[in-house]
Amino acid sequence: MENGTKELNKPQPPSSAAMQLQTPVQKIPTATWKLVLVAAIAAGVQFGWALQLSLLTPYVQLLGIPHKWAAYIWLCGPISGMLVQPIVGYYSDHCQSSFGRRRPFIASGAGCVAISVILIGFAADIGYKAGDDMSKTLKPRAVTVFVIGFWILDVANNMLQGPCRALLADLCSGDTRRMRSANAFYSFFMAVGNILGYLFPFSKTHACDLYCANLKSCFIISIALLIIITVVALSVVREKQWSPDDADAADEPPSSGKIPVFGELLGALKDLPRPMLLLLIVTCLNWIAWFPFILFDTDWMGREIYGGTAGKGKLYDQGVRAGSLGLLLNSVVLGLTSIAVEYLVRGVGGVKILWGVVNFILAIGLVMTVVVSKVAQHQREHSANGQLLPPSAGVKAGALSLFSILGIPLSITYSIPFALASIYSSGSGAGQGLSLGVLNLAIVVPQMIVSVLAGPFDSLFGGGNLPAFVVGAISAAISGVLAIVLLPKPSKDAASKLSLSGTYH
Repeated sequence: MENGTKELNKPQPPSSAAMQLQTPVQKIPTATWKLVLVAAIAAGVQFGWALQLSLLTPYVQLLGIPHKWAAYIWLCGPISGMLVQPIVGYYSDHCQSSFGRRRPFIASGAGCVAISVILIGFAADIGYKAGDDMSKTLKPRAVTVFVIGFWILDVANNMLQGPCRALLADLCSGDTRRMRSANAFYSFFMAVGNILGYLFPFSKTHACDLYCANLKSCFIISIALLIIITVVALSVVREKQWSPDDADAADEPPSSGKIPVFGELLGALKDLPRPMLLLLIVTCLNWIAWFPFILFDTDWMGREIYGGTAGKGKLYDQGVRAGSLGLLLNSVVLGLTSIAVEYLVRGVGGVKILWGVVNFILAIGLVMTVVVSKVAQHQREHSANGQLLPPSAGVKAGALSLFSILGIPLSITYSIPFALASIYSSGSGAGQGLSLGVLNLAIVVPQMIVSVLAGPFDSLFGGGNLPAFVVGAISAAISGVLAIVLLPKPSKDAASKLSLSGTYH
């Protein structure tokens, strides 16, 4: 009886945290293999993105869009992310479907991805059948189909990936170490999808050359892979039906019936704790550094390293293919680093130190793109008939080495910021889905800035990619300094709060 009295008199956690503990999805930690299965959905999604990331810029130029305007195509990503993520996050936080909170959005997103990648992969063929003249540079019908498909793909990815990360957070039951591991699993499977996506260029047609054929081939396979993985994951990993009774007052839907998604998002920004604000700043600078390279990496290989011009001769095509090999190597390193994240965190002395160090690696890598480009330019050679020859083996090795090394900081970018946000925002009271919208702003805003300014900015310096890379290097260095100096070290008290109030995805 005395023991029972002691149990009753034990200090209780705060009421909001106590009610979070009553949420069915956070009572018992889920088996690790189920976390791996849910994270594997990232492989299906990233498979379709792989060729798009490597060949988007040359592909849209093939369709007749000038280089300086190609960046504007990417605006759909950050815009849809800014609008869709908060809305989907809010609804997934309050979804009362018997299928679960997150799974309806994951299933719907997977279906939309399948539709969008068909439109993108077959844009040239659809445009040709609709009347595009293949002898002309601009193919307006193909461009229209491509842009529509690309926008749908970005919306679908935001519908899928946000709830997928949220489901991983739910399944971790507030365990910070498991949450870090779950994000590492997700990053690993993104690498797997990338590796798969740089293979099988076997579907060329009269309207569709190598760039388009690669997109088509990978998208066909990625649809099958994504649907299979999603069906298996959502069938095996179950969610209990969510009810407002399971949440605290902050998570309950408004009685007026209105959905104040952006109002809550602005409210979350207004009351943002200082650690989370610093995290947003570091993340923003980090993505200003990354996005120019992600946007123009293979174009850089074709233009600056191989000295080619899109649509003229074979050198540019060879450079783009070499860039795709570089991205394959990048993905291999990304996957291996994702597996080793936990060991790296312990080895360098903490999460924020690791993030700062890899940001310096990113800065050095982007600076080295300038060095390798200048060496390639200096060593240009011509054949007896005056044709420009490919770069030397040493130049190609140097460029491919940069792709590989940058896989290390990219792996950390895909995982560590989410783990830090898990702790910093643990006491905010916002739902996991809506909270993702806050961190997402620090990702989509710099993408919008780079998409709008990259083309005109590069044109001021002769139309190359190097000026944007230099800006990225400076931004990465500043991000690394701020990560180490300003970001607070996650405390045991913060981790304790996280275990009570849920996790941030």
